[in-house]
Amino acid sequence: MYEEYLEFAKEIATYAGKIMMEFYNDTIDLNYKEDKTVVTMVDKKINSYLIEKVKEKYPEHSVNGEEESYNDSKEYVWVCDPLDGTGMYVNHIPVFVFSLALVYNGNPIVGLIYNANENKMYSAIKGQGAYCNDIKISVNKKNLSDLGYKTNVEIFHNDIIDEVSLIKELKNDSKISSIGSVARSCMAIATGDFSCDIFPGTSHGNCDIAASYLIVTEAGGRVTNLYGEDQRYDEDIQGAIISNGVSHNEILQKVKKYYLKNNINIVK
Repeated sequence: MYEEYLEFAKEIATYAGKIMMEFYNDTIDLNYKEDKTVVTMVDKKINSYLIEKVKEKYPEHSVNGEEESYNDSKEYVWVCDPLDGTGMYVNHIPVFVFSLALVYNGNPIVGLIYNANENKMYSAIKGQGAYCNDIKISVNKKNLSDLGYKTNVEIFHNDIIDEVSLIKELKNDSKISSIGSVARSCMAIATGDFSCDIFPGTSHGNCDIAASYLIVTEAGGRVTNLYGEDQRYDEDIQGAIISNGVSHNEILQKVKKYYLKNNINIVK
């Protein structure tokens, strides 16, 4: 059954990639959400298509999309970021992907990330490993401070950590980037090119991380919230640390130093 769900996800991803590339070189009208992030008609078109297809094939399932949702069932939920990296997309910088996961009772069981720029489809079924275009992938085994250790940090307003101060410390032990798409960064972790990503997103953050969670963990990595805890992926999250697993606890200890003082969830 999970294989059927993955094939469905691939069909949606193929459509999403076609729409992304069709409008990529155009001048796109922008709208801004409450958190000041960008949304376009491309995001909305893909999100609406997913809902239409889920209604047709799995009407008992729900959709939790970054731009639009359907149904409120918590058993099977298709969690989607239709265009992760919208800011890059609208500036014609080829760092953007489609992200879709099927989450069962809070836990991702199928995950897919599609990078239409390179025609690379990353996928995982729970318990069956992670793949890129059907070739098995795995994380690297680098320790923090090893040569070539790379960390991506998403920089935007949040209520959990002071990511700018965190970066100042991390740069002593790691190359730092902020490429503009957390899902694309996570796929670099899954293939061993990056080692860590620190993501402070909360509202709709599950849409960014759900598929990446499964692909990275099936590739041998580890994913927790910013407090080092497991979390559900059918609702808002408390940020994420995505790593190769080897360095996860060490990264977590550094993150803890930079919890914001008004953060009511600080772990003592």
